[in-house]
Parts: sequence; structure tokens; C-alpha cells
Amino acid sequence: MHQRATLFLLVAAGLLFLGLAPVSRAEGGLEEDLDDDLDVEDELDLGLAGTEDEGEGLEEEGEDEAPPAPKTPPVPKVTYKAPEPVGEHFFAESFDRGTLDGWVLSKAKKDAADEDIAKYDGKWAVEEMKDSKLPGDKGLVLKSRAKHHAISARLLRPFTFDTKPLIVQYEVNFQSGIDCGGAYVKLLTETPELNLDQFVDRTPYTIMFGPDKCGEDYKLHFIFRHKNPKTGEFEEKHAKKPDADLRSYFTDKKTHLFSLVVNPDNSFEVLVDQTVVNSGNLLKDMTPPVNPPAEIEDPEDHKPEDWDERPKIQDPDAVKPEDWDEDAPAQIPDDNAVKPDGWLDDEPEYIGDPDAVKPDDWDEDMDGEWEAPQIPNPACESAPGCGEWKRPMIDNPNHKGKWKAPMIDNPNYQGIWKPRKIPNPAFFEDLEPFRMTAFSAVGLELWSMTSDIFFDNFFITNDRNTADRWAADGWGLKKAAEGAAEPGLAAQMLTAAEERPWLWIVYVLTVGLPLVLLFVFCCSGKSSAAHAGLSLTGLQEELDRAGPPTGPAPSGPKKSTASPADYKKTDEPQPDVKEEEEEEEEEEKSPGGFIISTFLRLRPFLPANFCFLPAAEKKDEDDEEEEQNEAADEKLEDELRRSRRNRTRKD
Repeated sequence: MHQRATLFLLVAAGLLFLGLAPVSRAEGGLEEDLDDDLDVEDELDLGLAGTEDEGEGLEEEGEDEAPPAPKTPPVPKVTYKAPEPVGEHFFAESFDRGTLDGWVLSKAKKDAADEDIAKYDGKWAVEEMKDSKLPGDKGLVLKSRAKHHAISARLLRPFTFDTKPLIVQYEVNFQSGIDCGGAYVKLLTETPELNLDQFVDRTPYTIMFGPDKCGEDYKLHFIFRHKNPKTGEFEEKHAKKPDADLRSYFTDKKTHLFSLVVNPDNSFEVLVDQTVVNSGNLLKDMTPPVNPPAEIEDPEDHKPEDWDERPKIQDPDAVKPEDWDEDAPAQIPDDNAVKPDGWLDDEPEYIGDPDAVKPDDWDEDMDGEWEAPQIPNPACESAPGCGEWKRPMIDNPNHKGKWKAPMIDNPNYQGIWKPRKIPNPAFFEDLEPFRMTAFSAVGLELWSMTSDIFFDNFFITNDRNTADRWAADGWGLKKAAEGAAEPGLAAQMLTAAEERPWLWIVYVLTVGLPLVLLFVFCCSGKSSAAHAGLSLTGLQEELDRAGPPTGPAPSGPKKSTASPADYKKTDEPQPDVKEEEEEEEEEEKSPGGFIISTFLRLRPFLPANFCFLPAAEKKDEDDEEEEQNEAADEKLEDELRRSRRNRTRKD
């Protein structure tokens, strides 16, 4: 029993150790780049190096002293290195200089707003994240809440849409969560009037892209302004809403990489953490569509007065039947109802509370005559009812309601009228909406009810490999550092259960139940297995039949292994083999039989003495089996003697 308890504790400890192991996550798209660039320092070696000299001194003092307890190795630390742009790019900003050099704060006022909130006076700062896992990594932080913020910076040169794609990416971390506010960027259109210190919400932009949230509405904008080639006016085109669930990107307080790719073939992709969450085509998946319809309804066309759109009408030839009674009530008293015996006609259902007392401050002039509050009449509790008895109401079989003529097909039906189509005078066809207006600056023009929104590693390029390299050097480091600092699986499970208590049921069923079954069916005594519907004797017989995994076979009486042919040569009764096979199949279908069969399949991989019956119990079982075998042999001998006597008498 002691060995079984020890084994059970070892199994539980092993599962607990696996649960507490930290979960290491790695993104497939970044692993190759991170292998070259990450500098992971194993501080364990540094700690051991510092103790070598001390260890020598301890040896000189005496060998009898116990060695110091081993220290828990520290979590590997990811060393931060500022990303450097490699390849063709138009804008790259990591803020690791610690200043806002190159960025312009807006001095403008927002139109159509109250004077006290019209100014773009929200504060910006360059600092590390509150809970930074990369010391030295700085970013742009929106510091104020309930304020207008506007800041922008020039590109190295204007971006022109020609034969190469546009790739925009930057990082966002909602350090304090987000209640209502945006974290999107605007690519400001190249115009002679562009003045960054007057950057406002109406400043022309080419593309607006990024996350936005208010209440339970989670958005990831991709909007571009398309120029009408006929009128020269601009119109916003919105991408469809992503099918992916965006909630976690706003609530998990992790750094996320938002990327937009617009290709010369008019296709686009929106990515979060280098995973596509939305994609489509500028010609097909924008609202409103880039190109207007070729035909429109004629605004001068009006429906004729005699146009009949009614598919059904009342039959004009129908006549109300003479016996139709429109005045018959819907319900009538039930004439077959009988007043129950014991009905108290003279007793009211409610009476004044006899124990109620008029309040001392009751003023009859102000409050009127005082009356005791009503309570159910106690006399009615044992009676079927009190008060005046009335017959219950039932549906009136003669009720037909107001007569209406039946509906028939309208012989004059002309269909639903629609105005005729005419060519659209504003029609145009732009087959290359990718060729948008050039832009020369990037800006953040935001309102937020939450502060401490962290922005970092802005990058604009026309080369996918260059963008991936920048992402690996910047966001990839953050991803690795955050992954190394994540809690173990057990801590994550506890945190998830705090938010979703129903997960405890899942934990019990997936973890606790197998341990209980292991203990009950494998490591407990005879009574527990019996309560579970299993026979330890049957289990031991199955184990003996299967043979031990290692070592000699268990001692004890052996069962007869005679074949059917051997039985024919003797008078020994032959067992019904088919019935035994059917019984074995039924046993395997039962829960207990399934566990036994599963245990037998796994037994070759278990230790030789794993969960065998205790020696004392097995000895008792062997003695009992031996007695049963002896009784069976005696019974068989008696049957043989009787058969011989019968033959002798016949002869």
C-alpha cells in the first residue's frame, strides 16, 4: 500500500511540474530572423562563475560542511538593441534617441468644438513602457485623457504609388486598457498647403489605418480617399469589417504589430502580429464602391396614378352569409360549471389586519381616515373560495368576428413599379485605384478617454523583406521578451478561471477525474474496485493470462488449457467457448471492462510490479481459487463414476 501511495504522489507531482512549466511561444515567421539577432544572456552562468572562488574557500575550511542549496536559475533575459532600417524605406522611427526630434506638435484648434476642448493640447512623451521587459526600449506615449492629440513627422521623401506595394507598420500597446479612443495613423497627402503645426482632423490624408474602440465596438480601420477623375472631389472608401475577433488586441495589454499592405494589383492585406485578419480588393471590397454604377434610376420618371401594385384584392363578388353573427362575444359563461362545495359566499377574500394599529403621527385631516392594511382572509385558507361565485368563462363556439371578403388574385396587378434606368452622367471607371494621391507625412490625430497608449517602431516601405526585417528587430524582440516573462501554464489556468468560473468544471473533468480513476482502479484496495464494478480476481486473471511484462510468471494454480479436440477424447465437460467470447465482449463494452482492456494494452510499457495486487490479498485469492478447483475436480470425478456405473448396468 505504501508503494502505491508513493507512486500516486509521484504521478501527481509530475503533472504539477508540467503545469507549472512556463509556456514558451514562438512565432514561425520570426524564428529564423530572431535566431540571428536575439542576444539572450543566461545569467545562470554569471551566478555560478561568481561562486567558484567561494566554493574553494569552503573546501579549505572543512569538508564536513553541507554544500549550499542550489539557487533557482533566473529567467533568460533578452537584451534590447535598437532596430536599424536595412533596405529601401520612406520612414523609420523607433524613438530610442529619447527625444521627439523630427516630430511636430500641432498648435491648431479643432473646428466646431467648445473653446475649452478645441485645442490640441494633449501631452506626448518618449519613455519606456510601465512594465517593460526590454530595458532601454522607448516609444511614443499618449499621456493625457479626454484631450485632443495631434503630432506628425515628415517622410524622408514622398511616397508615390507606382509599381511597388505600400507597406505601413507600427506597434501599439494599450498599457492601461482602452475605454474609448483610437490608435490609428494618417498618411498625410502631399499638398503645397500641408503645414504640420496646423495638423487637424480636416487635414487631407491619403490613408487612415489602425485600431479604434469605443464601448464594445472593436474596429481596425483601413480607409483611403479616392479622387473622382471627373469632378476632382475626394470620397472616403472603407474596407469591410474583419471577420477575426479583435477583442484580445485591445485588452491583453501586450504589444501588437499592426501592418497594412496595398499592392499594385489593387489587393490589400491587414495584419496583426504578422497574421492576416482582413484582405480584399480595392475594386470589390470597399464601401462605397470605387466606381459608380453605369446606370441609375431616372429621377424624372414618376409612377403613373393608375398603376396597380396590389397582388391580392378582396373578392368584390363575395357576400356575407345570412347566419354570420358579428356581435357574438368571444367568451361566454360555462353553463356546466357548478359552484364547489364549501364555497364561502359571505366571506371576503381580504380583510383588514386585526393586529394593525394606527400610527401615533396619523393626522386624519391631512392623511384621511385611517384603515387597517388588507391581508388574506384566514377563513378562506381551508375553503375552495370566498366571495361571490361566478361561472368561469369559456370560448364561444358561435363567435366568428367581423366578416371580411376573401382575398383573390388582382386581375389588374402590374407588378412593383420602378423608375426606368438611364446612363449615369457621373459614371467613370478607375481600374487602378491603387494609384492614390502621394503622401509625404505620417500623423497621429487622436481623442482618447484612456491615457498611456504606447506607440513604437513606425515603418513605411515598398519592400516586404525590408519590412519583415524591421519587424523582427523591433516587435520580434518584444515578443520574445514578453514570452519569456509569461507565467506558467498553471498560473494562466488560474487566471482564466478567475474570469470564467465555469472552467473549473473543465479542469476537474480533464485533470482530476483521470487521477481519481487511476487511484481507484489501480492503486486502491479490494473494496474500492468492487464498488466500481470491477473484480480484482478478474483483473488478476486477465493479468496472468496476458503474462508479466518482465520476469517469471506469477505463481499459483494454472487453468486447464485443453483444446476442443482434447475434450472429445475424454468425458470432461467442454465449456461453451462462444458464450465466453460473448461475455468477454460485453465486459469490454462496460466501463470497468474498458479500463481493464486499456490497462492490459498499456501494461507492457509499465514497471513489472506496477499496481499488482498486494501479496496478502493475492495469497487469499489464490487459496480461494485452489479450493474452487479442488471442488470442481471432485465433482468431475463423481460424474465419471456415475457414467461408468451406468455403462456397467447397460452391459
